[in-house]
Amino acid sequence: LQEAELKNVLFSVGDRLKVQGRIHSDAKRFQVDLGSSSTELALHFNPRFHDDDEKTPVLVCNSQCDGIWNQEQRETHNPFQPGSTFKVVVKHAGRLFEVMLPDGHMIEFPNQQGLEVITYIRIKGDINLTSFKMK
Repeated sequence: LQEAELKNVLFSVGDRLKVQGRIHSDAKRFQVDLGSSSTELALHFNPRFHDDDEKTPVLVCNSQCDGIWNQEQRETHNPFQPGSTFKVVVKHAGRLFEVMLPDGHMIEFPNQQGLEVITYIRIKGDINLTSFKMK
């Protein structure tokens, strides 16, 4: 399990976060979190390969307020494969987040907290992180 946690960053509307890495061959999940703290998340992006509730891989997006999870948005389109490399790009589009998946498919998740500036980023899970860029 690898984890990278950044605090006091400035990730604003219009900015993009590019994350690249290699997914472990026995991976269960990994996540990319954006918010103002570890318990205040505007976006929790969570590809799952062996989900407790699902027999097939799924992408879960959610948000968290005061440590309480909101309702999950589940996507059955999951192009991430254990044992492979990946690139995901997250754009802060103001009222929503646009997540570009490795196969070019894009999913959108509402910015329910209305955060214009993200100050906390965490990437963790069954991956080896090889690149992390904000622009």
